[in-house]
Parts: sequence; structure tokens; C-alpha cells
Amino acid sequence: MSAFRADLRARAAATPRRIALPEAEESRTLFAVRTVLEDRLATPVLVGDPDRVRPLLAEHDLPADLEIVDPAAPAPERVARLVERRRHRGMTEPEATERIRDPLLTAALMVGGGEVDGSVAGAITSTGDVLRAAFWGVGPAEGVRTVSSAFYLTVPDFRGRGREVLTYTDAGVVQYPEAGDLADIASAAVDARRRIVGDEPVVAFLSHSTKGSADGHSIDRVREGLRLFRERRPEVPADGEFQADAALIEAVGRRKAPGSEVAGRANVLVFPDLDSANIAYKLTERLAGADAVGPIVQGLRRPCNDLSRGSKPADIVDVVCVTACMAAP
Repeated sequence: MSAFRADLRARAAATPRRIALPEAEESRTLFAVRTVLEDRLATPVLVGDPDRVRPLLAEHDLPADLEIVDPAAPAPERVARLVERRRHRGMTEPEATERIRDPLLTAALMVGGGEVDGSVAGAITSTGDVLRAAFWGVGPAEGVRTVSSAFYLTVPDFRGRGREVLTYTDAGVVQYPEAGDLADIASAAVDARRRIVGDEPVVAFLSHSTKGSADGHSIDRVREGLRLFRERRPEVPADGEFQADAALIEAVGRRKAPGSEVAGRANVLVFPDLDSANIAYKLTERLAGADAVGPIVQGLRRPCNDLSRGSKPADIVDVVCVTACMAAP
């Protein structure tokens, strides 16, 4: 286990949170719940049909009294919350009553209403469905229009600091971000990194150009994203546009961007589009042997996190811990 993953678990255990798990009949999720309980990392709340979930508890050596929330049980407060959030789309009370029978939506509404501190799903559910439930049940944080995601990659020592964690964003949600989207993505990544990694973000807006070495629409979009981000978050070190080597390697940064406080020091990498971010994270993971955690959803009012459908129980445990850290005050 990497030091980052171990630290996540230690910080989650220090302030245990209530985390809803709406894939309560899924075996990997239940194996993860056993670890969460044994290590006291969080208080899991299963969301599903109790008649189907309860027999699975004994099979996975889980306590018989583990909390299970039935999404089909009457829940007038959740119905009212959903109607209020979706009234502009014509949501009616009968439709909302039927909709919340979906465990994914019930879990998100529980997060939105403060019944739990966060939710984790996606082992058997598409990212689109997880995000839709999060939008309906929770919604974006104040001032954020664009909900996005990030991967946290623990990489081998490459600049004399030992192993460290880099944020790659957005590598999972926004395919073609405009300048305003890039500013939103960077701002959400800063807030999430402070909670998840616990250090100070240094933000680089990436491109195939460094400080005017090339021109084009995509570069203009990155420059405008940086400008908007600086207006919004002037206290955060941020610069661009950078090629990746200028953002990460001090000697290269000095040559390509002399005088920049970010060049060679970046730990949050804002990519110009989903293609480049997703390709880069997978190359880093496979070629550099990086340990990847994510995609972590960022920019929501309260945390609702997604899983890869290839997740192992240990991965689910990690995302539960990330969610608990994101929920910390």
C-alpha cells in the first residue's frame, strides 16, 4: 500500500463519516464494507432492499445489525427534496416517489439532505448514472457550473522529492471543456486536493505550448481558463500555458518560463481536454508504475463518488476513505 493510501485511511479513521453504499448487493462492495468496519474507517450505510441485502451479510461476515436503508420505504422528505430540485424540469410528487426507489438516487438524496456525509457507487453502475443521481440529489457547489473529476497518481521520485502525489484533471467527465469549464475544473481540483492529499496545490494549465511558443484556438482557451481561474482564486499559485515538462521539471521550467513561481513545481495538472488527460493518466500509470486513485468526482456541494466497474474491494475502500476526507469540515 502506498504512503498516500495509508495516509488516506489514517485520516478517514480519525474522523469517521457516514457513507452510503447503494450497490448493497454487490459482492466487492460487501467485502470492502468488512474492511471499512474492521479498520473503523467510516460508518457504512447500505441502501437497498433489506430482504435481499440482509441474507448477504452473514455470507460476508458482516454484522446482522448493519444499517440498511430501503429505497422503497416511504420517505416524504426525500420526495419533497427531489421535487424541489427538479421542479424546473416538471418533476411531480408521484414521479419523484417512483424515482427514489432507485438506490442510487436515494443515496444521493441522503447526501444532499445531510442524512449521510457522502456516497460511493459505480462498481456495477455507469458513470453517467452516478453523476445524474448526484446532480439530482446534491448539485454543484456554490459558484461551480462544471462538475468534473480527477485522478490522484502516486508517482516514483522524478524531481528529487521522493514519491509524490499528482492531480490529473479532468480525466473522466468533461470531454471538451471551454475556458470557463477549465477554471471550474481547476478550482474544484484545488479544493479537493486540500482535503484528499492535505497539501497546498500548485496549478499548471497544460498545453502543447509554453508561454506563447505556439498559437491556436486551443491555446487561447487554456490561457483564458487560467485568467478566469486567477480572478476567482488569486491566492492559489497558478500559471500556464505550459508543456508538461515545463510544469514538472525545474530545469526545463527555468528555461521555458523564467520567473514563473509554478514552473517545475506543479502538483495539479489541468489538461486542455478529456482525451489528453485520460491518455496521460493511463500512460503514467502503466509506464511509470504510478498508483492511481480515482476518478474522484469534484465540484459537488457534498461528495458523491464514482468507481471504476473494474474496482477491487481495496479500491472501493480507498474511495470510501477519499469520500470521508472530502466530507471533513
